[in-house]
Amino acid sequence: MVETRSVERLDLHPDETLDLRGVLCPINFVRTKLTLEEMDEGQVLEVVLDDGEPIRNVPRSVKAEGHRILTVRRLEDDGYRLLIRKQVS
Repeated sequence: MVETRSVERLDLHPDETLDLRGVLCPINFVRTKLTLEEMDEGQVLEVVLDDGEPIRNVPRSVKAEGHRILTVRRLEDDGYRLLIRKQVS
């Protein structure tokens, strides 16, 4: 299980939002990666994911791409909300 954590303020407003609940791996990471590629450095992407494989794999893959996970928060519907800051590729 992923712990809820924060390394920056929780009141950040994302520049883009992706609701990927119901989207299977690896498509959820592919859509996240493509969205990040279209964003400017420093912008924040909000991604909503299902529990299980998506929340285990997407944050790890995003970090491997060099981006920063700002928060991971569990939602009431058992999904997760990630805030990701785009870093220089």
